[in-house]
Amino acid sequence: MNVRNRRIAVPVATVWTSPESVHFIDTAIVNDRPNLAVWLRSMNREQNLDLCKKDRLQTQVLFGDELIVDERRGPWAKVIIPSQYTSKDARGYPGWMPIAHSLETDMGIGKNCATIRSPFATFYDDGKNQPIDLSFGTILPILGDSATLVKVDSPIGQGFLQKSDVLLPDQPHEHGGDEIVNYAKKFLDLPYLWSGISAYGFDCSGFTFTMLRTSGYLIPRDAADQARHGEKINLKEVLPGDLLFFAYDKGKGIVHHVGIYYGEGKMIHSPTPGMRICVTKLSGSKYEEELCTIRRYWNC
Repeated sequence: MNVRNRRIAVPVATVWTSPESVHFIDTAIVNDRPNLAVWLRSMNREQNLDLCKKDRLQTQVLFGDELIVDERRGPWAKVIIPSQYTSKDARGYPGWMPIAHSLETDMGIGKNCATIRSPFATFYDDGKNQPIDLSFGTILPILGDSATLVKVDSPIGQGFLQKSDVLLPDQPHEHGGDEIVNYAKKFLDLPYLWSGISAYGFDCSGFTFTMLRTSGYLIPRDAADQARHGEKINLKEVLPGDLLFFAYDKGKGIVHHVGIYYGEGKMIHSPTPGMRICVTKLSGSKYEEELCTIRRYWNC
């Protein structure tokens, strides 16, 4: 099929390993109008950990992002996410999702876009639809602006965002590593979510992917792929915003984690299921001996 004119039409769409990966507890996010807040509240700790242990989720994708449909199976679609580079598929991240979470649209994405930089921003139109809350990192084309509002295009039609919630292309802002760290600090104490890339929850590489994407740097989706790209940096030259990668077997094995260098020998990261985004001192931690490489994307 390879339909390229579909875009995500819900605030956050979840991409599953297969339709069979969905359990009854997941009803709230496979409905036509998914509700991540309700879904997360409904799960106990073991059910949350199960997402990771059984590899039920692959990734998530934000409102307005492009979608390629490879196959349809009833209400489900086998999809590719072109904005999320992965070694799994040269076209983008693969997985399954309800086809109702996307729409065919002529909406395009160019250089003149608004990027949501608040944890959440309300999108509202001329009254045809209920206002919806969009996540940090959502990118939408700009159609116009006023003193307080930005008019944007979207898969569900034109709408408005508060200017205070978005970063505009001609707006002065911190470029580079400090901006990445400052964005990351907005999410301190947010619970880890396997495969998460939104303000509802992040996994370790979803956190780095989204912080850099919002700062204007599109990097691979997964930690192992992130560790193979960017500029390699010596530990003595590390700066805030650089990505730190950790591998099993004292740094010689498979990459299993990534964090953002915070400064002063610390990193900010989304550690593991059951934990929350935090700042960790590297010296004396389990991460110190597992550090395998450092990559810089923010001046590439």
